[in-house]
Amino acid sequence: MKKSTFLILLLTVNFIVAQNRIRTAIGVLNFEASVPFFEEVNAVNKSVIVVIEPETSSFVCVAVMKDFRFKMDLMETHFNENYIESDRYPKAVFKGKIGKFDMKDIDETPKEYTITGKLQIHGKTKEIVVSAIIRKVPQGIEITSVFPLNTDDFNIKIPSMIENKISKTVNTSLVGVVK
Repeated sequence: MKKSTFLILLLTVNFIVAQNRIRTAIGVLNFEASVPFFEEVNAVNKSVIVVIEPETSSFVCVAVMKDFRFKMDLMETHFNENYIESDRYPKAVFKGKIGKFDMKDIDETPKEYTITGKLQIHGKTKEIVVSAIIRKVPQGIEITSVFPLNTDDFNIKIPSMIENKISKTVNTSLVGVVK
């Protein structure tokens, strides 16, 4: 009897705690690493997990690397096999805190916030600070962010033969609506 009561209590508490998080599994992460006069290097991932925990101002974003789609299949293959090594490093994970975040302040007016945290890509972790715009939309709470990343920071090697065709600065954008 004590075990079953404890189990029910534990599941109830877990359910209540889980209600404090707002999330989506259909966030969109886009990156662009093109240079002028060469083939466009652009990819999009439309199944990014974004979680905000309002009570602690925690922010988490997880992207499965093999879910990035390119215009050309060969680029996607090279991205997964040669640059990101998706079999070895399957995910990119960002965990951070949203500065001065309070759900009571979120309305239809876009507000800019700073998110400070650690981004892990290709087995390397780097502390980063990004700006994000957060606002209430009919579907939930929208978060958008645009930020640059440097391939050298994450030990992503670009072969010398094509290094002038791919930018080392990767312009990255995130859009997600959490509920």
